[in-house]
Amino acid sequence: MQKLIPKIILKIYKKLQENNFEVYLVGGSVRNLIMKLPVKDWDLTTNATPEEMLKLFPDGFYDNTFGTVGIPIEKDGKNQVVEVTTFRTEHGYTDRRRPDKVLWGKTIEEDLARRDFTINAIALHLEGGRLALSEAEGMDYFEVNKTELIDPFNGKKDIENKLIRAVGDPDQRFKEDALRLLRAIRIATELSFTIEEKTWKELVTDAPLITQISEERIQIELMRILASNYPYDGIMLLRNSTLLEQIIPELLKGVGVSQVRPGRHHTTDVFTHNVLSLKYTPSTDPIVRFAALLHDVGKPYVASTDEHGLVIFHNHEIVGAKMAKEICERLKFSKKEREKIVNLIRWHMFTVDEKITDAAVRRFIRRVGVENVKDMMDLRIGDRLGGGTQTAESWRLKLFKKRVEDQLKPAPFSINDLVIDGNDVMKELNIKPGPKVGEILQKLFEEVDEDLSRNNREYLLKRIHELD
Repeated sequence: MQKLIPKIILKIYKKLQENNFEVYLVGGSVRNLIMKLPVKDWDLTTNATPEEMLKLFPDGFYDNTFGTVGIPIEKDGKNQVVEVTTFRTEHGYTDRRRPDKVLWGKTIEEDLARRDFTINAIALHLEGGRLALSEAEGMDYFEVNKTELIDPFNGKKDIENKLIRAVGDPDQRFKEDALRLLRAIRIATELSFTIEEKTWKELVTDAPLITQISEERIQIELMRILASNYPYDGIMLLRNSTLLEQIIPELLKGVGVSQVRPGRHHTTDVFTHNVLSLKYTPSTDPIVRFAALLHDVGKPYVASTDEHGLVIFHNHEIVGAKMAKEICERLKFSKKEREKIVNLIRWHMFTVDEKITDAAVRRFIRRVGVENVKDMMDLRIGDRLGGGTQTAESWRLKLFKKRVEDQLKPAPFSINDLVIDGNDVMKELNIKPGPKVGEILQKLFEEVDEDLSRNNREYLLKRIHELD
């Protein structure tokens, strides 16, 4: 196990130990070591106070009331921070997120007792003799002779049984920090674990508490669920726990809204179609996956019937894009993320008719953005498979993708791609900067868009005078 611990982490560990402090690796890093999974964030806990740690690590920083000192390191060529936290006990959680009072603890067992789930309440103690010099890496590291797991809540057994279980009383754990409701779902999704029965029952009971957590924190956990290998399962856990009702109630409006029409492939209700589209969208980007999950969120709000009494959803993509914008704003997505999600939903009903012109293909590319073309194709595949179609791509979609690829090579997609610019217009017409320059360039661009061969200087300079 110790061979998986970076030498820079061992060096921090040894420095604390050499100065007569207790120190342990703890939390998700220990869990992942046991499971032989990659560790992104290394956390240590110690009986040293923050002030004592800063004397040993003068480059460290301490700007919180929770006993956590950040120690800057360089790992894999990147600047990172290792967090070392003083043993502590916590008291009172008025805001359902952070303790009202933190007291320094005396033992590692006290510290582990305050943690969320048993699989995260395991500490790893290292014993070694000396610091050795690695000539290859030119740095000191800790030679580990022995390891010991401190596991008072049988977290290792729960790892073996693939269980998420709250430490102690689940009601107390969730009411201390309501974000743990989402964390339980997220960790279960990432690891393909099951949530233990008593913990699950309390999670469902306490689900409304999630509304007391900041939208930013909710969004981070949601994106981690969508970034996992099993995003569909995570969303279904959110639905079954009623957390989805608290976070994105708009999605549940699709439950029971039939899409069935004779001769069409849809066989499920709108909600099921949305989550299955997420499941089958080939993209691993959580933003694209979120767009797939929301892509038909507008359907229940526009559902009506045609002259034959069959269900129709006219303009659902327009209504859905507006709703997606509101959802993204509520969950505090960045402007760039929000615009991408809204764009994908707004234009996901693009036609793949083989008779459309090359100019229409270029207009499609401009609407969705060159950088979003592949993501839009992935969403279309998810939409098809999520609707019950057996094949990911129809022959028309394959042909359309080929035509898009062909148009991406030579085609101008904005006025800036013309072989002339505003300076040419002003020079030819002997005019000063003003709206007229932009109007002429726009007309020239529209002509070139219909016929790419027109994007040559001789033709365009001549047309400038004809359009004057």
